[in-house]
Amino acid sequence: MTTPFSSLDDFVALPRLSGLVLNREGTRLVTSVATLDPKKTAYQTALWEVDPTGEQPARRLTRSSAGESGAAFLAGGDLLFTSSRPDPDDADGEERPALWRLPATGGEASLVLTRAGGVAGVATAESADVVVLTGSALAGSANEEDDAARRKSRKEAGVAAILHSGYPVRYWDADLGPDEPRYFGLKDLDGEGSPDDLVPSARGGLRDAHPVLNPDGTALFSSLTLPEERGSQRSVLVRVELATKELSVLLDDRDNDYTPGPVSPDGRFLVVVRDRRTTADVAPRTTLLLLPLDGGEPTALAEDWDRWPSPAGWLPDGSAVVVTADDDGGAPVFIIDVASGAVRRVTEDAAAYTDVRVSPDGATAYALRSSYLFPAEAVRIDLATGRTERLNNPAERPELPGSLERIESVGEDGQPVRSWLVLPDGASADRPAPALLWIHGGPIGSWNAWTWRWSPWIMAARGYAVLLPDPALSTGYGQHMVDRGWGQWGRAPYTDLMAATDTLVARDDIDETRVAAMGGSFGGYMANWVAGHTDRFAAIVTHASLWALDQFGPTTDAAFYWEREMTPEAREENSPHHHVGNIGTPMLVIHGDKDYRVPIGEGLRLWYELLSKSKLAAGEGGETPHRFLYFPDENHWILKPQHARIWYGVVESFLATHLLGEERDLPPELGL
Repeated sequence: MTTPFSSLDDFVALPRLSGLVLNREGTRLVTSVATLDPKKTAYQTALWEVDPTGEQPARRLTRSSAGESGAAFLAGGDLLFTSSRPDPDDADGEERPALWRLPATGGEASLVLTRAGGVAGVATAESADVVVLTGSALAGSANEEDDAARRKSRKEAGVAAILHSGYPVRYWDADLGPDEPRYFGLKDLDGEGSPDDLVPSARGGLRDAHPVLNPDGTALFSSLTLPEERGSQRSVLVRVELATKELSVLLDDRDNDYTPGPVSPDGRFLVVVRDRRTTADVAPRTTLLLLPLDGGEPTALAEDWDRWPSPAGWLPDGSAVVVTADDDGGAPVFIIDVASGAVRRVTEDAAAYTDVRVSPDGATAYALRSSYLFPAEAVRIDLATGRTERLNNPAERPELPGSLERIESVGEDGQPVRSWLVLPDGASADRPAPALLWIHGGPIGSWNAWTWRWSPWIMAARGYAVLLPDPALSTGYGQHMVDRGWGQWGRAPYTDLMAATDTLVARDDIDETRVAAMGGSFGGYMANWVAGHTDRFAAIVTHASLWALDQFGPTTDAAFYWEREMTPEAREENSPHHHVGNIGTPMLVIHGDKDYRVPIGEGLRLWYELLSKSKLAAGEGGETPHRFLYFPDENHWILKPQHARIWYGVVESFLATHLLGEERDLPPELGL
C-alpha cells in the first residue's frame, strides 16, 4: 500500500499545524500551517481560520513568502501576527520579524510596527485592546533609536564578538547576547510612536519567559530569571504594572522555580506553575498554586494529584481551571475544581491535547490534538461529556502504513512499563517483522504525541515494527516513575527498556533475530549505554547523544542544572564511555554542529573512540562498520526538510545492511 510515508519527498511535504487562538466571542479560531516552500529547503507558515461550528471549510488568511506566525486576537476582533514580509513602504529595508494587523472585517493586512530588534511575539488582553510585544534590544541601548544605531554600527564594522559577564552563554542552538529579550508596550496600534520598554531592569532575565496579561490589560505576569552563585540561576514570579512599569516580586525561593499561568476571569487569582528544583536526591515535580492577587498567600491546587499539570485556562465563571497533563501514553484535558481541588478527566481518547482554548460560555473548548495515529488537528471538546469532534481542518489525516497497539511489560521491581507498538502492514507469525526499539529523549518525557522528527510510520512503510516504550523517568505514570530513575540513568531506565524488548521479541509477529535500538538526546545516551551492556541488537543508531558525562556536564548550555542532578560519583557510574571496549554492535552516530544542548564534542569523541577502542575498531585499512552522519548547520534537531530526507535515508540504509542483509542506495545528495 502506498501512503505519504512511502516516499520521503511526500512525507516532508505533509502540512503541519501548530498553535491555536480563539477570539473573545468564540466565533473565530486561527491556527498556523507550515508547508514546504517551492525550493523544498524550508517551511513556510501561513495563518488559517477554522470554523468553530464545524460547518465551513478551513480558509487561508495570509500568504507571503516570508510566512506568518504568532497570531493573537485583539479584544475588538482584529488579528495581530508577526511576519518578516517586506515593509511595503521600504523597498530596500532589511527583512526582520515585524507586527502586522488583519482587520476583523477582512481585507489586506497592514504593518503596525517594525523595529531594529524585531518582534518575536505578541500577547493581548482579554477585554481591552492592550498589546505587549516580545523582542530584543542590545544590552547597552537607552531607547529604540539608540538600539538601531548600535546594531547598525556592529553590522557595518563586521563585529560578531560578544563579551559575557554571566551564565549561560548559549541556549539550544543560539548564542546569547549581545542583545537581550525584552517586553514592550504598544500604546498606538496605528503605527505611530515607539514601543515602550516595560521591564528595563530585566537584563536577560526574560530569556525563556512569556508575558501573561490580566483581563483588563493593566498588569502582566512573568517569570524572571535571576543569577545565583556558582553560575546557577532561579526563576521567580513577577508582576509589572503597565501604566507605571513598577515591578514587584510575588514568589521567590531557593527550592522552586515559578511560571505564571492564566489569570481568573475576574482578575482576582493567578494560576502559578511551581517546578521543584532538583538535587542529586530530589527529582523534579510540577504542581499548581492559586495566588490571590490582592496580597494573600498562595494555596496548592490539586496538591495530591499524582500528575504534572499544565494550565490552559479558566472556566468563565471562575469555578475551575482547565489543564492538560501527561497520562499513560497520552495528554488528556482535565478540569480542576478550585474550591475542592477535585480533578475530572474530560477527554477519554489516548491522544495528546495542546493549545486548549475555552469558549465564552464555558461549555466548549477547542484544542490541537495528536497521537501516533494522526498529526496535530483542531478539535472541539464538549467539556461536560468529553465528546471530541474533529473540525474541518486545513489538512486531512495522512493514511498510515500499519497499525498501533498498546502493550505492557514489567520492570525488575515490578513496575508496569507501558509502550506503543507500531506494526507494519502484513506483520504476522508467517511474516514476522524486523523491529526497532526507539528510546525517547528528555529524559523527562513520554512517547504520547505525534512527532515529525522521529516518525515511526516512515519505518513501518519500510516493513519495520517500532516499539515506543516509556521507561523510568517517563511522565504520565506518577512521581514514582520519575523518582526510580533519577540520577541512575544506567539502572531502571535500562532494565525497563530491556524488559520492554523482551515483551516485544516474544511476539510471534516480530523477528527476534532482527532488532535494532535507536535514540536521540537522552535516548542517544541510552543507545550508547545499551551498546556497551548488551549484544542483543543487530545495529544501534545514536543521535545527538551524551557519551562522556564528565565532559558533557560543563559544556552543555545549562551546566548548572546538570550539576544539580548528577554527583561526580553518579557521572562516573553512569557514563557510557567507560564501556566502549564492550561495544560489538555496528553504530550509526548522528550529530549536528550547532547543538549546544549536547555539544558536538560528544559526537566527535564517541566517533573516535568507536574507531579506536570498540570491538569493531577500524582495521589496518581504516574499514569499519560504524558510520558518522554529521550536519554542520543543524542543531539538536534536524529541521531542514532536505536534511530530514538525508537523515531518514541514511538510517534506512544502515538498518537494511545490518538487519536485512540488504544494500540500499544512500541519498544521492551525499555525493558518494
